[in-house]
Amino acid sequence: MNCKIDYQPAPGLLENRVVLVTGAGDGIGRVAALEYAKHGATVILLGRTIAKLERVYDEIEAQGGPQPAIFPLNFEGATLKDFHDMAETLNNEFGRLDGLLHNAGLLGRITPFDQYNPELWEQVMQVNINGPIWMTQALLPLLQASDDASVIFTSSSVGRKGRAYWGAYSVSKFATEGFMEVLADELENQPHVRVNTLNPGATRTQMRRSAYPGEDPLTLRTPEEIMPTYLWLMGPDSKGVSGQKLDAQPPRS
Repeated sequence: MNCKIDYQPAPGLLENRVVLVTGAGDGIGRVAALEYAKHGATVILLGRTIAKLERVYDEIEAQGGPQPAIFPLNFEGATLKDFHDMAETLNNEFGRLDGLLHNAGLLGRITPFDQYNPELWEQVMQVNINGPIWMTQALLPLLQASDDASVIFTSSSVGRKGRAYWGAYSVSKFATEGFMEVLADELENQPHVRVNTLNPGATRTQMRRSAYPGEDPLTLRTPEEIMPTYLWLMGPDSKGVSGQKLDAQPPRS
């Protein structure tokens, strides 16, 4: 589906909404958290590095957004109990969840499959697909308690067409696309919960630098420049859109 790069969000687009962002400590996750807060959302900042989350917390406070919350969690070692404990805590604190941006991700290695380390493969799968799946299951009752909930899974172009050497990352993103379709289909009769994938595209982030070390970062869009689609998909203007594979920016020429 076409991106919404020209979308103009209303200032109070996400007012009174509770939104959880994973990988909120830096990169796209940080900017999404700031933008969601700027547009009125109470943002739950989830990540593995408390110091980074605290910096984003301070940025949100400084820009005058609703007081955010911090929830430290490392997908690599997270258990089912961790996800259900988190759901219980959020239920006690907020009673519902209006938005969930699955942004945390692990690149792994760009390497031929016959040289791929099996332990690294499992690690990438845990962070990119297994953790988000079981977190979503634990949080589903909170999402269903919302009048209008949006779940966004971060995808990639290599999760829509396989590419040599992208190994576990590519396979995890194919799995993400498949899981989104399964969940969206299951929730078809619950239109107040929508589920989509979003491919950020080539963006100026640390992960992109790791994947393409020789690339000039100044040729890439910044996380701030791709936020219109993130805002549109999280807010009420995308009601009725579910089971879709979206892009946050046009394809590069």
